[in-house]
Amino acid sequence: MKKMLLALVILMIAMAFVTTGCKSEPGQLTVQIFDRGTDGGRSLAHDNAWMTWIKEKVKEDLNIDVTFIPVGRWSESDDIVNLMASQSAPDLCYTYNGGMINSFRDQGGVMNLAPYVDRYLPDLKKLLGDDPAFPGRDFIRRNADIQTGNIYSIPSYRVAIAMRNVFIRKDWLDTLGLPVPTTTEEFYNTLVAFRDRDPGNVGRNRVIPFGVNSDARWGLANIIHPSIDPAISNRDRWVYNVADRNIAMPGYKEGVRMINKWFDEGLIFRDFPLMTTADDFYNQIKSGVVGAFSQNWDFPYRTDINILGDLRRNVPNAEFIAIDAITDANGVTTKDMFDKVGLQIFIPSFSKNHVAALRYLNWLAKPENYQFIQIGQEGINHQIENGVPRLIAAPPGHDWIQNSSMNIDITMPMNGIEMGSTELNARVLALGYGTIDPNIIVNAYEISTRNARAAAVHQATTTINQYDQTLRDKADQLLAQAIRARPADFDRVWDAGYADWLQSGGQEVINERSALYPR
Repeated sequence: MKKMLLALVILMIAMAFVTTGCKSEPGQLTVQIFDRGTDGGRSLAHDNAWMTWIKEKVKEDLNIDVTFIPVGRWSESDDIVNLMASQSAPDLCYTYNGGMINSFRDQGGVMNLAPYVDRYLPDLKKLLGDDPAFPGRDFIRRNADIQTGNIYSIPSYRVAIAMRNVFIRKDWLDTLGLPVPTTTEEFYNTLVAFRDRDPGNVGRNRVIPFGVNSDARWGLANIIHPSIDPAISNRDRWVYNVADRNIAMPGYKEGVRMINKWFDEGLIFRDFPLMTTADDFYNQIKSGVVGAFSQNWDFPYRTDINILGDLRRNVPNAEFIAIDAITDANGVTTKDMFDKVGLQIFIPSFSKNHVAALRYLNWLAKPENYQFIQIGQEGINHQIENGVPRLIAAPPGHDWIQNSSMNIDITMPMNGIEMGSTELNARVLALGYGTIDPNIIVNAYEISTRNARAAAVHQATTTINQYDQTLRDKADQLLAQAIRARPADFDRVWDAGYADWLQSGGQEVINERSALYPR
């Protein structure tokens, strides 16, 4: 009996070693890393000082050998699909394309992580915290199927959830003696004054009151979306947000009608559909001819594109400020903000190293690991100011250059610097814009999140996703066509394009969502 008990104990210990991947048993692990190329002095995505540091520390902490597999940042969907199809995808993958993961799930290509969350991911569970969309629920279970409880992907979280802002030339306002607009009507009147009075002295035929590029869906969202019925329920906000487009939302058409009027009056850049290159849009703003625009909440202050710095080389004393002016039917400056969800993390079902992948993911959720990856070495990647780190850029070609801002391509659990409190996070964020006054950044962030809400969330599993790209493309094309139509033709153009969008899969998706989220 004693021999049998001893044998059983030995067997249980051996099984524990195998299932937990303890330190005495080395593991092999492949992990995806976004490849952004080597322009601007970037290093090889999968072979640099950061990767070496991670490999050595993971080997020491977990006894796991990590190999990083590069995937093109701007070709991620195609690259990941090809890797999954050939069953050569890394053991731990991530993407911003949640619909793609759903497709993999439907084909049995993604592992159900629900049985492993509590056992292998305690630090990640703690870091992600509660889910603001589902009070009382853990954010790590955001993607759990409401019927089965299966989890096929785990979301990272956005530390900064500000999305977009409307920016205006403060120096133009001062030249004309105009106040900062605070309502839609005041903003419209300001654009008219920019058009008629040319405060930048750039020439009446060159002045662009409101600039936008070919991505009008993004660049006009802060102007159009406040026209959506403010009384719309969360249920309908979810049902009618199809393929990340809002054209089915009640009131959206009227917001586009307003933009159509502004376009007809010469307030919107006329050739916006042709401006498909980012640099062309940047250079247009930098040249000093644009009076206002709407983009990412911190767009003119970003050091990588240097909008404000280059503008001031052309126009000394030029200044863009964020404004809070576009109001909904209730007079509230409604706007969008990001959901807490960032990218999506998943493990292919054919992975033979899923335990090692989970242990590595949990390792990334420990502050001593992710904070070093985010802020790096003092004097090289950051300087301490008033007790908090100010990120600085390592010189191009330096061993410790960060290929992505704050190394977000490496810190899978979060997008943005996490210092342990909202107050510290805000202070660090504001210091990350070179010579820009931190108060300007804090103000822009506050404006962007004021009266803002994230897209509605529902945990029902949608299956109709084969139309996503078609519906995105057709919605974007319809928006451009409707904006440029003669006002007398606006209803005809919109109604025909919207009917075609519905017939191209939009109605089918709406029907499915309506059934999944009954009234």
